Amino acid sequence: MKRHAPAAARNRQPILDVLRPRLPTAGFVLEVASGSGEHIVHFAEALPGLVFQPSDPDPDARASIDDWVQTEGLGNVRAAMALDTVNDVWPIERADAVLCCNMIHIAPWEAAAGLIVGAGRVLPRGGIFYLYGPYRRAGRHTAASNEAFDLDLRRRNPAWGVRDLEAVAALAAAQGFGLPEIVDMPANNLSLIFERA
Repeated sequence: MKRHAPAAARNRQPILDVLRPRLPTAGFVLEVASGSGEHIVHFAEALPGLVFQPSDPDPDARASIDDWVQTEGLGNVRAAMALDTVNDVWPIERADAVLCCNMIHIAPWEAAAGLIVGAGRVLPRGGIFYLYGPYRRAGRHTAASNEAFDLDLRRRNPAWGVRDLEAVAALAAAQGFGLPEIVDMPANNLSLIFERA
């Protein structure tokens, strides 16, 4: 059964506008934590030269993704697969790009670390690693709404929370990624685009 995420409907086009000039025109793209599937369907429709692999650890999310793909009749999206970033072995060995939207603040830090290590493992030199969501910069929230969101996340689960951009960039650097290109996005979010060195 299809899930609907109101935020995905709002942010999918701004994210696509950032991705379009930065992704290869052909190749294989892994999306981690695909959620409802609305992002990947939108990207796949707009970028038919790419093959997309959605993933999510939640079986209900995977069912939603596959339902969206089937409804839209997309031939360039593979069946959603189970992928938990904390696992050392991923069910995929190589990708030209790895995308992950709105995950690392709603997951333990170990999941963010596993995501970055895994992306470093599957991406070749020049591969693109894309993150989207709210971040703190220089130890500070970029907006009052992000601070309130962070407090709410930490109330729900002390292991969650808006992450420091610098900590994420340091983890990425340790995995062979260059400094991120940072693009300001609507609703006080950021796009971080890393390239595998």
